[in-house]
Amino acid sequence: MAAVRDWAEDNRVLAAAAVGTGLGAALWLYRRSGYHKKPSSFELSGGAVDASKVKDTVKEYYGEYNTLERGEGAVMKESKKVADLVDKFYSLVTDLYEWGWGQSFHFSRKLPNRDWTASEVAHEAWAAATIRLGPGKTALDVGCGVGGPMRTVAAVSGGNVVGITINEYQVQRATYHNEKQGLASQCKAVRGNFLEMPFEGETFDAAYAMEATCHAPTLEQVYSEVYRVLKPGAIFMTYEWVTTPAYDPANRRHVAIVDEIIIGNGLPRANTWREAEDAGKSVGFKLLDSRDVALASPAATKPWYMRLGGNVRALRWIGTVNGAIVNVMEFLRIAPRGLGDVHKMLFDTGVSIMEGGIEGIFTPMHMLVFQKPEEAGEQPAEKVAAASTAAAPAAAAPAKSSSGGGGKKGKGKH
Repeated sequence: MAAVRDWAEDNRVLAAAAVGTGLGAALWLYRRSGYHKKPSSFELSGGAVDASKVKDTVKEYYGEYNTLERGEGAVMKESKKVADLVDKFYSLVTDLYEWGWGQSFHFSRKLPNRDWTASEVAHEAWAAATIRLGPGKTALDVGCGVGGPMRTVAAVSGGNVVGITINEYQVQRATYHNEKQGLASQCKAVRGNFLEMPFEGETFDAAYAMEATCHAPTLEQVYSEVYRVLKPGAIFMTYEWVTTPAYDPANRRHVAIVDEIIIGNGLPRANTWREAEDAGKSVGFKLLDSRDVALASPAATKPWYMRLGGNVRALRWIGTVNGAIVNVMEFLRIAPRGLGDVHKMLFDTGVSIMEGGIEGIFTPMHMLVFQKPEEAGEQPAEKVAAASTAAAPAAAAPAKSSSGGGGKKGKGKH
């Protein structure tokens, strides 16, 4: 019984989702303020996708990704299709994310004596401090979703945040939340592709990304755009989804787990932590810090994957219960046809994400802190290092990453 109580305490969000959605199907309660923090059970939709086309859109999405065989090293080679697939993905999943997770579409460690919401806020506030945002300054949120992190960063720093997302429905949801939470004057969401951002060069004082740039065909593409729109000397901090040094590309189970993460989250590929470091340096950034923050204070904090429960069997059970609720609403035409398929996709990938965390082969929060050089004419760090080595072979070696060993491991498998 003690173990059951401990599990329930650690997984209150998941338990609340399972119980709350069941009650929500029977009773639809409105808040007196008129502010709906998340869609009710009766409001689940396909986002920007017309309700009559949700099922067909799911088929289109899976039609592309199910050509990738799990365990073989999934890579979406049709990079021109990635933006469209990501847009479809977030149209399909945004309501379900808010319904079962909240407004912050990212992971965090669970801090001592804090619930998951407080832990996520601390995770976001750390970003605000790292990028040195303050009053009178404006930061870019790269891949802002519905703006949960944006609102925290703006509120704790006193600065302004402009977020970009490829999905129009997420812009609408972010704008709604910004207004209802009194942050419309500090926060703004715009629709756009973060590979071709609609901003002038040297516009922003800082930038951050919360587990969003993993959707880029290559990190170099999105990092180069971030570099372009930042002012000289500005800080860019990103939490990246990457494989860890423990990932073995020769281990078919490892590869299958990561492939499921790719397919179920609309990713074009998986990157190693070393590839992420190199991508930033190759476009001109100075690398200030690189570490997996999931590994910090392990004796005091609980792992990020505990947000999903930490128990694969329990997560599957919760997925079955919630899935049955969604299927009933779909049958009754309260929810659009095809939403049940989306729900199943998310829980299947949730299992793989948890397995990747338990085995230590995947992290969603490898923190990279980059800085754009003060001098606009400075060369990318890799070119400077190469030139220095050629001129003075005995020059000191560059500082090592705090991530440990690793690097590229196998062609086509990251």
